[in-house]
Amino acid sequence: MDRRKFILSAGLGLLAASSPVSISAIGSATRRLSGKPGRLNLSYMPYELKLKHSFNLAKSSRTTTPDVQVEIEYDGLVGYGEASMPPYLGESVDSVCAFLSKVDLSRFSDPFRLEEILEYVDSIAEGNRAAKASVDIALHDLLGKIMGQPWYKIWGLSPEKSPNTSFTIGIDTEDVVRQKMEEAKPYKVIKVKMGLDNDKELVRVIRSMTDVPICVDANQGWSDKNYALEMIEWLSERNCLFVEQPMPKEMLEETAWLRERSRLPIIADEVFQRLPDIPKLSQYYDGINIKLMKSTGMHEAYKMIVLARALGMKVMIGCMTETSCAVSAAAQLAPLVDWADLDGNLLISNDRFDGVKIVDGRVTVPADRPGIGVKLL
Repeated sequence: MDRRKFILSAGLGLLAASSPVSISAIGSATRRLSGKPGRLNLSYMPYELKLKHSFNLAKSSRTTTPDVQVEIEYDGLVGYGEASMPPYLGESVDSVCAFLSKVDLSRFSDPFRLEEILEYVDSIAEGNRAAKASVDIALHDLLGKIMGQPWYKIWGLSPEKSPNTSFTIGIDTEDVVRQKMEEAKPYKVIKVKMGLDNDKELVRVIRSMTDVPICVDANQGWSDKNYALEMIEWLSERNCLFVEQPMPKEMLEETAWLRERSRLPIIADEVFQRLPDIPKLSQYYDGINIKLMKSTGMHEAYKMIVLARALGMKVMIGCMTETSCAVSAAAQLAPLVDWADLDGNLLISNDRFDGVKIVDGRVTVPADRPGIGVKLL
């Protein structure tokens, strides 16, 4: 076994001892499931997310995000999930619905066989990460409700250890940026989308209104390594915490060159998809941005955090434009990470759920709600 495979297998081996479940929760589940076994029933529907502002990135712009809402019902309880599909993921409402139509959860009578169920879902077809995440999130929500506990408690985590979350400012005109900055006042970190010719001007506008820390997402927008280094040096003098995906994902050697010289951590996003990617990327990046729509959900995201930590990497938990369903699911993992970017639900005008709240700059899940912590509005 080569070193890379050893590190991957060793990191996964740590998982068996690092996913605690509360004894009281297990007892509750045992009592509830002691009767006649039921069946898991999956249902889903398309749902278009409407953005409050145009979402402008280095290589694209949009005002809506396609989405599919998912429910898993068992013994009178319902778990909620969703698949959000920004264009770069390569998924669509049609592809997600086609995938979900192949998922037959009625073959499972025990919802607690999480590993077995998700292995089956993953085996149905390659890719389809957001579709798989929708099932994973709904299943986690269901299990938490059966156990009567939120997932941060099932994992044995302390919510007060969650980092401050960032509020995203997309590429836009000065007037719109100033308007967005008014919306960002409750936040203690600002995430700035970059990758065009007006990068410095965007930061100057933000700095004219606040001195809170910023983090930068270039969305692969800097293809010249020398220019990328110049920008990072400039940003390091303006209270910037890190730079996310500064260069195109194919430019690994150039990214390694940049990392050796950078004053700021370099975080992988578009180049990073699933668990096996992490050992290789540890040679080129300082950290990873985990998003449930890329990781196939909460189960693999937890494993990613364990493996990244074993490799000495920083960890960020992020999101797409999503309802409070997926954002609240990701927030259950927030106590384990260095940085959080969980504002996707606040960027839409038609959220179906009540879930995470911003409390003193931190995304906070309701302590009294089991599962992922959401309530259907």
